[in-house]
Amino acid sequence: MGMTDPSKPSCCPPGGTKDQPAPTDAAITPRPDGISLHDTVPVPGGQSLVGTNRPEILNDGEDPIRKSRVKPFRIATTTVTNAQFQAFVKATGYVTEAERFGWSFVFWAQVPKRVGPTQAVMGFEWWRRVDGANWRDINGPESFAEVWQPDHPVVHVSWADAMAYAHWVGGRLPTEAEWEHAARGGLGDVRFPWGDREPDDDAFLPCNIWQGAFPDQNTAVDGYVTTAPARSFEPNGYGLYNLVGNVWEWTSDPFRIRSLKKATKARLAAMKGYKVSKGGSFLCHKSYCYRYRIAARSGNSPDSTTTHQGFRVIWPD
Repeated sequence: MGMTDPSKPSCCPPGGTKDQPAPTDAAITPRPDGISLHDTVPVPGGQSLVGTNRPEILNDGEDPIRKSRVKPFRIATTTVTNAQFQAFVKATGYVTEAERFGWSFVFWAQVPKRVGPTQAVMGFEWWRRVDGANWRDINGPESFAEVWQPDHPVVHVSWADAMAYAHWVGGRLPTEAEWEHAARGGLGDVRFPWGDREPDDDAFLPCNIWQGAFPDQNTAVDGYVTTAPARSFEPNGYGLYNLVGNVWEWTSDPFRIRSLKKATKARLAAMKGYKVSKGGSFLCHKSYCYRYRIAARSGNSPDSTTTHQGFRVIWPD
């Protein structure tokens, strides 16, 4: 049986805080050879599994396990990197939502002292609103030279930003079923992309997640306090890297939960328009946000941007 706390919150801040219209990809001309910017692998179609009969976070809609059919597709072996997103911006002049709004969420421990006092999110005080934070200046103004690395996942990207990039490279965001199918790597009903062995804080470190006591102490035994390079740790059976941990990955699907519970219905009503993210991030830990499992999921406002939100692209095969 899973956790008994049905309201276990995510390590993500609540969304719905930005009220300007989202940018569109209507003016972006797809790049004919866009797929060439990525290393990709084919994923066979057929019957896939979605969800689990071993739920851990009961009100997230992880269960039950169900069967779905997917068509064959190609998928990028990594999440979109800073260098790839930079090429997109240079070619199109695209301006991300975080840049347009003028701020984004930064984890408290990464906020530079020079930024001064910041506004915390009630109930999620480890998230701070930082003016000037975006995909270039990840931790706030003038932080580009300190933390931006070309081979790390791009972050501070909204759902609309991810959709625009995917359009440019001639692809799209995966559905939740496609993402899980790829993450399982041919292993079937497993908890993680490598199988069922649980990561720990000292010996078995197959992905980039939190080690220590969240949110105050991160021992970083896995070598990373924040993001790791997009191509790091061991790939799964399909050759895909960092499907769990590192950064959350947007999907194309709306966030829905099959439930008759009044509390769940009320929660969903407040999350109208939210999108599914998969995979967890470097801030996840079993003691708090146990969402670095394949069946785990999170819903967030499509305009939300943080230091641990990225995405991966797929193409028809």
